[in-house]
Amino acid sequence: MKHSAKVIRTVRDLRQVTAGWRSDGKTIALVPTMGALHRGHLALVERARKSADKVVVSIFINPTQFAPHEDLARYPRDEAGDLAKLQDAQADIVWSPGVDEMYPAGFSTGVKAGSAAADLEGAFRPHHFDGVATVCCKLFNQVTPDCAVFGEKDYQQLAVLRQLVDDLNMPLTLVAAPTVRERDGLALSSRNAYLSERERQIAPALYAVITDVAAKAATGAPFTVITADATAGLAEAGFTKVDYVEIRDAQTLSASVSPGKSMRVLAAAWLGKTRLIDNVAVGTQD
Repeated sequence: MKHSAKVIRTVRDLRQVTAGWRSDGKTIALVPTMGALHRGHLALVERARKSADKVVVSIFINPTQFAPHEDLARYPRDEAGDLAKLQDAQADIVWSPGVDEMYPAGFSTGVKAGSAAADLEGAFRPHHFDGVATVCCKLFNQVTPDCAVFGEKDYQQLAVLRQLVDDLNMPLTLVAAPTVRERDGLALSSRNAYLSERERQIAPALYAVITDVAAKAATGAPFTVITADATAGLAEAGFTKVDYVEIRDAQTLSASVSPGKSMRVLAAAWLGKTRLIDNVAVGTQD
C-alpha cells in the first residue's frame, strides 16, 4: 500500500493525532520547513525517520521573519509538489497551517532571540531571528516533538534555536543534519531558483572560497587577512556584494575564539538580487 501523509491545517486536529501517538507510546520528530522542498529537506525527513517513530513536517512561510523589503511575496511556493515529495519520503503528517491559524487576530506575543543572533545574519536582518524563534517556539508547542531536525546549512539559525531550547528548558533535542550540496559544491537552497544561468555558474565559488578560508584558519593564519582575501576573491569571482566572511566559535558564534575550540566559517554574499549563505567547519571535512 502506498504511504499517505496526512495534511493537517488546524492546531486542534494536529493535537488529536499526536495525542493518539503519545497514548500508543510513539516518539515524534519534527522537521520545520517553509516549503519549496528539495533534496536537502528530504534528507532532514530521512534523518527524522531514523530519530523517532513518527515524523511531522511543517510547511509554513513565516511572515514574521521577513523584513518589509525582503522576498516574502516571491518566496517559492509549490504545495502540490511538496506534498508529493513528502508522500515519497514517508512523512506521517504535513502540518500546513494558514497565517490566520498560526497568528490569529489579536496575536501579540513574541520571543526575543538570544546572543547567538546578535550579529552576522542578525546585523543584516535585525528582526529575522526573533521571527524564527517565535515561530519555532510555537511549532514546538504545537507538535510537542521529542526532537526537531534542522540543517547545518542555516548554521546561525541552528545556534539560535539551540540557545532557545536550552534557555527555556524545552523538553526536546535538536538534531543537526549536514548540508546537502550539488556536485559543484553549491549548498541546496530554495532560493537557488532565483539564480540566472550565469549566476548559477558563479555560485559554487562561495563554497570554494570558504573551504579555503577554513583550511587556512586551521593552520593558524591571521583571521583578518584570510577573511579580507576571501572577500576580495568573491568579488573577483563575480559576486556583486559580500555581506560577511567570518570565522567564529562553532558553539557560541563569538568572534573571540579560544585555543582548542571548534570553529566555523560563515559567509553571506549576493549574486544580483539573490543572497546566498553558506558555512563550513574548520579542521574537519564538511
